[in-house]
Amino acid sequence: MEKYIVNGGNPLYGDVEISGMKNAALPILIASILTREKCTIENLPKISDVKKTLDILTAMGAVVNDLGNGAVEIDSANVRGGISPYSLVSKMRGSTYLIGAELACFGHAKVGWPGGCDFGQRPIDQHIKGFEALGASVEIDTDEGFIYADADNGLHGNSVYFDVVSVGATINVMIAAVLAKGKTVIDNAAREPHIVDLANFFNTCGAKITGAGTSVIKIQGVEKLHGCTYAIIPDMIEAGTYMAAVAAAGGKINVKGIIPKHMESVSAKLEEMGMTVTEYDDSITIAKTKELKKIHIKTLPYPGFPTDMHPQLTAVLVCARGESKVSEGVWENRFRYVDELLKMGADIRVEGSSARIIGVGSLEGATVKAVDLRGGAAMIIAALAAKGETVITDIMSIERGYDDIVGKLTKLGASIRIEND
Repeated sequence: MEKYIVNGGNPLYGDVEISGMKNAALPILIASILTREKCTIENLPKISDVKKTLDILTAMGAVVNDLGNGAVEIDSANVRGGISPYSLVSKMRGSTYLIGAELACFGHAKVGWPGGCDFGQRPIDQHIKGFEALGASVEIDTDEGFIYADADNGLHGNSVYFDVVSVGATINVMIAAVLAKGKTVIDNAAREPHIVDLANFFNTCGAKITGAGTSVIKIQGVEKLHGCTYAIIPDMIEAGTYMAAVAAAGGKINVKGIIPKHMESVSAKLEEMGMTVTEYDDSITIAKTKELKKIHIKTLPYPGFPTDMHPQLTAVLVCARGESKVSEGVWENRFRYVDELLKMGADIRVEGSSARIIGVGSLEGATVKAVDLRGGAAMIIAALAAKGETVITDIMSIERGYDDIVGKLTKLGASIRIEND
């Protein structure tokens, strides 16, 4: 088992290049099998979730060639449905997209129950509602842990209204609908940048999708898709994590290779804290020039403040002056990381779906664990600001979503290394 050793107190300076977005890469890799041809996907982050996804596709019959520099070629001509390895599927939330992909390709699906970070209940009822509207029947075998879906008469376009905004359900219905007969209209759709990226990928392959990035997405089904070459958008959450790291540790960095508009809600909150944020065409410069101020944050679906940045900003607010409040409006049980921050001297009180953070000025190094992906990033941020040495265990969670975080932070001047137990 590996762990991170972090010695805090070093401000961060320099440039950091942002990798491709995890939350766009996984659905696009899975969606590539709908072409039944060769697709080249570029700007993939080197993270464990991408590797698992490629291993799943390989097990299903795809031929995957690593082209280097974050690019892979996927030939899905011989992909078969219903055989994705349970041992891999059960470790990733993104594996739910196999249901939509197998329905679109084969008219039936068999997929193991997905895994991923534990934020409490993460139902797939909106996914099922969408599949059923397109003509599929869905059954969940709780004993064996599989999801079965069948569309004996094929998938047909229809109107789909989501009761709540769901990124996963929006993506899954998009995947299922691109080859369905007729027109599908998704109302109350998620608007995240990776929804737009998936639509752009599909349209590059010959699909007819409009409205992605708004609350109404329209999909005119086509008979077939063709292969393409496509580059994944930069990861706004990775970028936000490095911006938060500077707020905690101090310094000034250039966050490069990003889309600044995607960062607006995060940039606004960091500026409200007292950080200096300057936007350019494809980069942001962020600097800490004064003491951090208290703020209030409420997570919301995009374009609101992202739930995936909530733990990182909480770690920063521990070092701010005054009492801050963070309210979680997307996932229950997202505050499990708080117990780890308390070990470092944080003063945080969780009250239902909110937390009150009393700024303590500084933290002390301790042994903590990464309870999930973004909670693990919060531990790194806290460790960068803390006095002394912090040991972070269970780092597999962090490596699910961050490409070479140790190397990138070291280049910026952080004292962080990997050790084996």
